[in-house]
Amino acid sequence: MSDTAALALQLGDDALIAAQRLAEWCSRAPEMEEDIALANIALDQLGAARLFLTYAGEATNRTEDDLAYLRDDREFRNALLVELDNGDFAVTIGKLLFLAVFQRLRYESLAKGPDRRLAEIAAKARTESAYHAEHAALWTVRLGDGTDESHQRMQAAVDALWPYTHELFEGDAADLRRPWLAEIERTLGEATLTRPADGWAPSGGRVGVHTEELSKLLAEMQVLHRAHPGATW
Repeated sequence: MSDTAALALQLGDDALIAAQRLAEWCSRAPEMEEDIALANIALDQLGAARLFLTYAGEATNRTEDDLAYLRDDREFRNALLVELDNGDFAVTIGKLLFLAVFQRLRYESLAKGPDRRLAEIAAKARTESAYHAEHAALWTVRLGDGTDESHQRMQAAVDALWPYTHELFEGDAADLRRPWLAEIERTLGEATLTRPADGWAPSGGRVGVHTEELSKLLAEMQVLHRAHPGATW
């Protein structure tokens, strides 16, 4: 697999697993409007995943469905951040904030890159990611600068998730960490939240070493396709 196809696979897996996690909030969000918003963001992520996985699959003669439903966890290349359990609403918002800002910066960079196909996909996805980042930032401020309990929950979520953000910037994405930090620190400041200190930085997702939470997610996501291989509607 070429470097470009491998990158498309990473981006597609990030978006696919993020979509699956966000879809778990359907009918469970704290407000009806937010229920619809998270579902729409999940659909945006799924749409991006389909485009990236289709491109990645062409390198190995596999379809987007093959890559989504017929790989085991060790074959997925998503960052650990996206596979983590949703936790409470603050955790989900924290995950979305960290991921969406990264995705927007990544897509903006790729939209100017030399690979035309990847640039076209990134150009489409960056507009959606900008909305995702804005939505998550508004909720981060609302929770962080809200009640004592909402502040505590949002700070706890930021603290728990922070170590997993370092993996996003491995390899050729390293240059994106500085602008990502600037935007995240601005949002945390507005939300009266404290940026955690850097320290423990788990990784492995980009090379197929995942948490058991991904295995559980895939078991649910893939069960129908695997139970009825080749079925058509």
